[in-house]
Amino acid sequence: MEYKKITETPSNYDRLEEMSTSSILEKINNEDKKVAYAVEAVIPQVTKLVDALAERFDKGGRLFYIGAGTSGRLGILDASEIPPTFGMPHERVIGLIAGGDIAIRKAVENAEDDIDQAWLDLQKYGVNEHDVIVGIAASGTTPYVIGGLNAAKKNGLLTAGITNNPGSPLAVVADIPIEVNVGAEFVTGSTRMKSGTSQKLVLNMITTALMIKIGRVKGNKMVNMQLTNTKLVDRGTRYLVEDLGIDYDAAEMLLKKHGSVKKALDAERS
Repeated sequence: MEYKKITETPSNYDRLEEMSTSSILEKINNEDKKVAYAVEAVIPQVTKLVDALAERFDKGGRLFYIGAGTSGRLGILDASEIPPTFGMPHERVIGLIAGGDIAIRKAVENAEDDIDQAWLDLQKYGVNEHDVIVGIAASGTTPYVIGGLNAAKKNGLLTAGITNNPGSPLAVVADIPIEVNVGAEFVTGSTRMKSGTSQKLVLNMITTALMIKIGRVKGNKMVNMQLTNTKLVDRGTRYLVEDLGIDYDAAEMLLKKHGSVKKALDAERS
């Protein structure tokens, strides 16, 4: 299929090495300003994905991200933040990267070119028809991601693809294509920049909206967050002070007794 690979088009700027530091930063910032508008354009597709995820999560389904390089790392980052932020088990949102965990910190040569490995990685988790597989690839051509989505579809799983090249192979294979056209990168082809930023924004939207829809947020508060440090205990205590109208010390005792803001609120209102 013929399509324009926008992620490889020349930068809008040249002679970067001749620019002053402030000029470099201002121009990067000018490019970054375009990202939110590109993400706005794909909200209808993100909506489809979130609604489909919420339906499947109610049946015990899971969300899997698969990607390589920057895209894979962003998926793992998003997945790793769900348990502490929303109190969900680690097993419900899972990020997989080509080359395995070592590739989180260091590039693994040729890992993204293995078209069969993503499905092998997914099978270790016993994936089923209630799970959703989201492939992330700025280029939209990563074999690891495309192979994983193809195999997932053949086995009856819902798939989505986040890419920065509209019409790419990833967009074609995904049940729900999310094609974020951020234009040329400041440094030609450096998709860790605008493309990566757009992916992070979309991932934030997907999981935050999902967690709200399945009841992990109350009002505007993270009532299921894990109380893993002093800052979070203080935050949870202040939530209880505000919601229950009690003093700080009483709220802190209540929080520590029940282990979460939600459990404390439920106990007091039952």
